[in-house]
Amino acid sequence: MPLYEYRCDDCGAEFEELCRESETPPCPDCHSVNTTRLMSACSHQGCSSGGGSSCGGGCAGCAGGHCASCH
Repeated sequence: MPLYEYRCDDCGAEFEELCRESETPPCPDCHSVNTTRLMSACSHQGCSSGGGSSCGGGCAGCAGGHCASCH
């Protein structure tokens, strides 16, 4: 299951949840089901050793270091 980021529309808390795309998890702080899935940015960290898969700096979707969504 993918990891999604959410914001509670009632209390403003932001949280991450592993769930199916069709599911809407309740807020862990106030337990409201009035939550909104946020747009996540792919996190890519550079590496001084020249990059590549040996660097281990890929995004969550590719872990190899070079996917089209990271660049």
